[in-house]
Amino acid sequence: MPKVESHLVGQVFPAAEPGEDPVLYGSVDISPKGAFEARSLQTFTVTYTVGRFGLDDTGAIKLAFRHSNDWGMLQFTDPAAVNYVTATASNGTPLSLSYTSLDQRPWYRSITVLVTGGCLSEGDTITITLGDRSGGSPGVKVQTFCESGLEFKLLADVCATGQFIPIPDSPSIEVVPGPVARWKAILPTLRRPGEAFRLGIKAEDLWGNPTDQAEGMLTLTANMNVTGLPETVHLSKGSRAVVLEGLSVAEEGTLRITVADESGTRIAETPPLIVRDCPRGGYWADMHGQSGETVGINTAREYFSFARDLAFLDATGHQANDFQINNAFWQLINDLAAEYNEDHRFVTFPGYEWSGNTAVGGDRNVYFRNEGRQIRRSSHALLPDRSDLDTDANTAARLFEDLQDEDCVIYAHVGGRYADIAMAHDPRLETAMEIHSAWGTFEWLLTDGFPLGHRAGVVCNSDGHKGRPGASYPGAATYGAYGGLTCFLAEELTRDGLFECLRRRHHYGTTGNRLHLDVQASFSGGAQLYERDPRYFDVAAKPVDQVMMGDIASTGDEAVELSIECVSATPIERIDILNGSDVIDTLYGYAPEDLGNRVRVVWQGAEYRGRGRQTLWKGHATFSGNRILRMEKVNAWNHERPVEQASDHQVTWDTLTTGNFGGFDAWLEGSLTGTLDIETGHVCGQVEVPALGMEDVVFNAGGLERAIRVFRLPETNTCRDFKCSVKISLKPRGDNPIWVRVTTEDGFNAWSSPIFLYREE
Repeated sequence: MPKVESHLVGQVFPAAEPGEDPVLYGSVDISPKGAFEARSLQTFTVTYTVGRFGLDDTGAIKLAFRHSNDWGMLQFTDPAAVNYVTATASNGTPLSLSYTSLDQRPWYRSITVLVTGGCLSEGDTITITLGDRSGGSPGVKVQTFCESGLEFKLLADVCATGQFIPIPDSPSIEVVPGPVARWKAILPTLRRPGEAFRLGIKAEDLWGNPTDQAEGMLTLTANMNVTGLPETVHLSKGSRAVVLEGLSVAEEGTLRITVADESGTRIAETPPLIVRDCPRGGYWADMHGQSGETVGINTAREYFSFARDLAFLDATGHQANDFQINNAFWQLINDLAAEYNEDHRFVTFPGYEWSGNTAVGGDRNVYFRNEGRQIRRSSHALLPDRSDLDTDANTAARLFEDLQDEDCVIYAHVGGRYADIAMAHDPRLETAMEIHSAWGTFEWLLTDGFPLGHRAGVVCNSDGHKGRPGASYPGAATYGAYGGLTCFLAEELTRDGLFECLRRRHHYGTTGNRLHLDVQASFSGGAQLYERDPRYFDVAAKPVDQVMMGDIASTGDEAVELSIECVSATPIERIDILNGSDVIDTLYGYAPEDLGNRVRVVWQGAEYRGRGRQTLWKGHATFSGNRILRMEKVNAWNHERPVEQASDHQVTWDTLTTGNFGGFDAWLEGSLTGTLDIETGHVCGQVEVPALGMEDVVFNAGGLERAIRVFRLPETNTCRDFKCSVKISLKPRGDNPIWVRVTTEDGFNAWSSPIFLYREE
């Protein structure tokens, strides 16, 4: 049961302590110990034994939990309700309890037990009962995600000075996965004939944790001949995944593999693998997340192992908040990146998140090609060691200046802080904009740069804090989105190959699904292709007739032929073509006559760009003059926030969005009749059901791209393979950033990096 080592955690506690001997402050223990299922109901007693100093009147102890904790709101008032907490002193001294939702990073939440009207002596105890069942409470809800060493951090203000000293040897428990809720089978999405690849198979519990409770003989069926693929594979109980290495396909085609259980029931299907004789493969990565040494959970070693062995990624990076990375942890990040990096199998980069406030430029992600480079922090906010304070870069502009001679790339990022790309941007280093993560969806981070002349690619990552890079479910806390992924279209799976891919923006991002996406522009009169931005690099132009996503080219053509290929595991709802911020066309894999009695209602958007961007959507949709036969949720990641069919005529919901979207499909009875009335706290509206078609009916709700959309879909959409060519007119002046946004029916998005075309005078 590994626990994060405290000397690797950037954390600041009071410098003044009344004594050095740990016995002065007391000790702490927990009961029961052991392993407990994620989101199960439990009861824990945490016992603090007072030390030699005693615990004075108006002194207090705090039981603290990490930032990522999603136990739910602990409460002290309703003995019959969930998450009821009590505290008692062995000598009968009165105690007062409170729950603080924001405390000292990385310990963001804490129960404070205040001594009132008395004091405690050495050997006295305070017992905190989490999930006290004595009054009928069912217990306390354990967090939704697995953790090998969930620490119960106790701090004591023994002298009633307001200074809380951490008690050493904090106890911990293990949080383990629950029973099987779904199966996943993962393939890459683009390989060359004969090129080796792997197939990963796992089962997940309800909250997305790979579970060790699955077992049995699985049957694998492929639609193409796969060298090295067995007919069956056995998953043993206790293992969380099975990985088949060294597979290959000799012929071109689209490979799909299905997985069936011992009863013959199909339990999973892989994303499509396009096998094609082409110069590049498609390599999936989640380059941004944190572990327990900062504000995540589990150890950094477990982070890298999960990405490779349980998310089946091709590449990853660790991105801790810089002001919390002490020098020992920076060395560990470098050591682990070197250890896990393996050419042509799994590529890792040493790096960090430059976490300056938005007022000085906002978050940036820094990736070095090689280990051993100097970290340039935004500050030493949580680092007592100030010996290298002179290495800090306190603004994003200074960061770019200090990294000019480094072999690195930088992403702009939106998290707690958002990147201000108008204040600071260096196209020689900052190659991409992260437009989706667990924090939400942020297309505006890319589109804000178009009027400024920025030429950046699209990446998506998880920014996960729950120990699941590459498969980052949001759990039951404030994160409202599933974490994103980036597909690198690179010549080889090496650090050199991925760096070249990034510097040419040959990649696309998704909100977490793995689909194949190819976008190219063809020229009747030819074009001049630049491998680097000619405004900032001395590069020669290369004459071409065709370019791909991310390329920069000039042309005399007034229009180009845009070719789009999208192959998905799930049906494709639509593909939007954009020139800059403007949607210039929307493509569907079905026609108006294919629409059925399925109505989709979607809510989306955010409050504003900053940290408190979550929008709470509480409302209902009522179908009058018709009846709902069945309903299915879309993007309802938090199983404790309901989207429910309340009656034959009404659907109710209580969810949140953070720039992304959620919603539901309702299949209606008989002919399309009646009206749909929508009521929420942000917007209300009515639409005649017979008037609904493929195009959205939009009810704007203010905020940041906040709205409700209503439209119809086919009863069953079979479009999973979309290929077309469209003629696109170009604006006569400035850049034409041509890119596409894919929406799949199961609630995911994918975005290509723009092709930057400018007209020759």
